[in-house]
Amino acid sequence: MTSLSAPFARAAGLAVSLVVATSMLSACGGGGGDPTRFTSDTGANSGATTPVTPTNPTTPTTPTTPAATPDPIPADFMSYQNLCAVPRTGVDTYGTPFPDRQGTMQDEMKFLRGWADRYYLWYDEIPATVRMADYTNVLDYFGALKTPAVTASGKPKDRFHFTYTTAEWDAMNTAGEEVGYGLTWSTSSSKAPRTWLAAIVEPGSPAAQAGLQRGDMLTAVDGTDFVNTSSREGVDKLNAGLFPAGAGERHTLTVQRSGNTIAVTMDAAVVASSSVKNTKVIDTPTGRVGYLTFDDHNAVAEKQLIDAFTQLKAQNVSDLVIDMRYNGGGLLYIASELAYMVAGPASNGQTFERLSYNDKTAPEAPIPFRNTAYGFPAPNPAPAGQALPYLGLKHVTVLATADTCSASEAVINGLRGIDVQVDVIGGQTCGKPYGFTPVDNCGTTYFSIEFAGVNAKGFGDFADGFAPTCMVADDLSRAVGDPAEGMLAAALAYRASGTCPTSRAKMVAMKLARPQAKEIAVLPRR
Repeated sequence: MTSLSAPFARAAGLAVSLVVATSMLSACGGGGGDPTRFTSDTGANSGATTPVTPTNPTTPTTPTTPAATPDPIPADFMSYQNLCAVPRTGVDTYGTPFPDRQGTMQDEMKFLRGWADRYYLWYDEIPATVRMADYTNVLDYFGALKTPAVTASGKPKDRFHFTYTTAEWDAMNTAGEEVGYGLTWSTSSSKAPRTWLAAIVEPGSPAAQAGLQRGDMLTAVDGTDFVNTSSREGVDKLNAGLFPAGAGERHTLTVQRSGNTIAVTMDAAVVASSSVKNTKVIDTPTGRVGYLTFDDHNAVAEKQLIDAFTQLKAQNVSDLVIDMRYNGGGLLYIASELAYMVAGPASNGQTFERLSYNDKTAPEAPIPFRNTAYGFPAPNPAPAGQALPYLGLKHVTVLATADTCSASEAVINGLRGIDVQVDVIGGQTCGKPYGFTPVDNCGTTYFSIEFAGVNAKGFGDFADGFAPTCMVADDLSRAVGDPAEGMLAAALAYRASGTCPTSRAKMVAMKLARPQAKEIAVLPRR
């Protein structure tokens, strides 16, 4: 997901067709809505949740009794945009002066209420009892502006309603940067007892330099027991150490590895994560198989994907494994470009994804399989209009887990919509056929579901995720991209034999400890 600049804003009257599809992980140990955001449920709650939660968490400020009279919905809600209780000063990431003007907290709430009534997919399901006067901060109020309905399986109908600080979102989406250690954790729970294992250690990051490895189990943070601590004071210490507020903060993490206890002290830093890693060719008896790890549909991914597919095409691969086990989503245009680079000219003129908005929003043209680069602003951008490389495949394998979400699921669905065979190896995907357009107001970027998406065949009913072709556990004992790693080994075996290999590994419900962010989203309205 990228938070692009003002010229893309639908609110300003311009057409938007780029979508953010996401459910983001905390790849660098920070980021995501609120400094107390210790959460293990990718994209499942509002951005004001805490990552590590105490045994008896307190509830946010919510009404204790139903409101007698609903708030009026401001028809002129755009007049309240940028009226801020605490206006920003200076310029944004793009050098443009902030548009903030002096206003009040209620002005910010009026903007959000009107925006939700105009653009939220289920605007008519927002409870009338949600009243501004009952809230003491804007984030809690925004968290209530969603449907309370549940699905047939009992899940909340809207599990993807959250915020980021705008500065944080811009850094992550445009440059792939977060403040932290370069660690992504695979987690069993945010509540005690907790089992958190290192899933990604970003090369060159403070965590990598300190010697932390994939599979390390977290046992303490700054001397506080990580596994069992449940008091508010203890949880605050865990959050402070795991999600540092700024670069230069020093904290000590203690991990267990092969029965040994290892303590490492690290200084938090601004870590730039690569979205595409481990591009390689694996020789098999039945042909050359390309492989790449793809972790984020953000702006920096565009050029990295182009380079990866150029490399694979030059090496004459006949099949492909895309490892999206940790990819929570992002920009749909990136997803459509990736799908084109898999399918090639056979996808020309076909629909990648068609978006369905609420009944107040006019239909838009479907998103095609894009065969040229959009040219997203990034530190090393792809030139806009550049022809994309392609492999022209009729089969592709995707490695997936419950953290494979939104735009990543759109790749699977979009390719299946034009009869490319997609085998999913690993676990059930997250289940997010929805998206939004991030909107910035007064320094907070809000994510609220605005549309559902379907492929060329009209299919988009995967709110419970895509079932794996072969269920295989994430193998944290080996590096991602190692042909002997459990999921990749299973993918290669299934490709060769057409049968799922027997796995002794136990499938454990683990989630990545990320802020919640990536949804299917269009270009941000600003």
